[in-house]
Amino acid sequence: MKIRSVFFINVLSISFSLSCFAQHTSFKQDKNLLQTISSNFKNTATQYQFLMNNLPPDKFPKTYQLNINTLETSKSGWWCSGFYPGTLLLLYQQTKDKLLLNEANRMLDLLQKEQYNKNTHDLGFMMYCSFGNAEKTEPKPAYKQVLINSAKSLSTRFNPKVGCIKSWDSKPTDFLVIIDNMMNLELLFWATKATGDSSFYKIAVTHANTTMKNHFRPDCSSYHVINYNPETGTVQQKKTAQGYADESAWARGQAWGLYGFTVMYRETKDKKYLDQATRIASFILQNPNLPKDKVPYWDFNAPNIPDALRDASAGAIIASALLELGKYEPDPLAANYFKSAETILQTLSNSTYLAKPGTNGGFILEHSVGNFPAKSEVNVPLTYADYYFLEAMMRYQNLNKNK
Repeated sequence: MKIRSVFFINVLSISFSLSCFAQHTSFKQDKNLLQTISSNFKNTATQYQFLMNNLPPDKFPKTYQLNINTLETSKSGWWCSGFYPGTLLLLYQQTKDKLLLNEANRMLDLLQKEQYNKNTHDLGFMMYCSFGNAEKTEPKPAYKQVLINSAKSLSTRFNPKVGCIKSWDSKPTDFLVIIDNMMNLELLFWATKATGDSSFYKIAVTHANTTMKNHFRPDCSSYHVINYNPETGTVQQKKTAQGYADESAWARGQAWGLYGFTVMYRETKDKKYLDQATRIASFILQNPNLPKDKVPYWDFNAPNIPDALRDASAGAIIASALLELGKYEPDPLAANYFKSAETILQTLSNSTYLAKPGTNGGFILEHSVGNFPAKSEVNVPLTYADYYFLEAMMRYQNLNKNK
């Protein structure tokens, strides 16, 4: 992975020549929401200090079971391990509270061994959301090397016959790929820019192209899981794991796809990825089962709508993705994305979803759904809901900067 290719040079040239975003008027931010966001950051910093004081020294937070007042934790190998230090770093960027930075650094020390973990596809979540934010906050050669090693480990799961990075390990005749894996490609793009090695870039593009071909239905809703034949690359099965049914639209899966293809356009400037992200956004925002407050039910086809549980994590991811996607599209699409994201942020900032200080185990948001069919992490706080909520609020704050 040390070869500089003409391919990479050409990609940079194309990206530079197409780097101008769509032209539209500045987004008119809601002053009350901006004030709410500022207050949210202060309160959430207090919340995470409460959380850190109750966290065992060698563990990472997963969720909080309200009915039994119990904090659930994990070791560093859990796919969500990077969100806690990542959230601390986002909060530090806002507050400059050294207590938050010190806790983030302590967690990074526990997490860094995962840079060599080749048994998971989630190294983007685990390492880029943590060390990637650390590199942006306080750049260090050590952080850069951790990220490069993480990208190398992730790349070992790529199968050129399939054209994808394997998600879940299974029996030898299966090659399982989930839509969530689109979120881990950002690490590979970073690695190409950091090292000049285009192989990371090529893997990310190939994975996205294969996913775009096989994961999506005609209405641009996404299957959760595609099972490929590892020898031939043919599709063996299209199914769900965390959604209501194989043919249903699991809400967080749609959010992962929206966010992932928005990143693909940012990093390549290839319009087919912009078009894909726009089609996914259309499926979500025009869906008759999307509530007026824009925070989706856990599955767009849940049988008990309107009594189905909402998923705050899906809402936060969608809001963050829409705020970026709106920068790349002209009005009226840009305005629609902006207003929809604004509505989600307003909803998540109300008392239904935003926890009161000292409650919710220290987590920020209530009412997320992890894996409903498995009855795991249902209607509870989740670390990634908090992370993408903070990211979305920061993106909203910064929308009109550098215009």
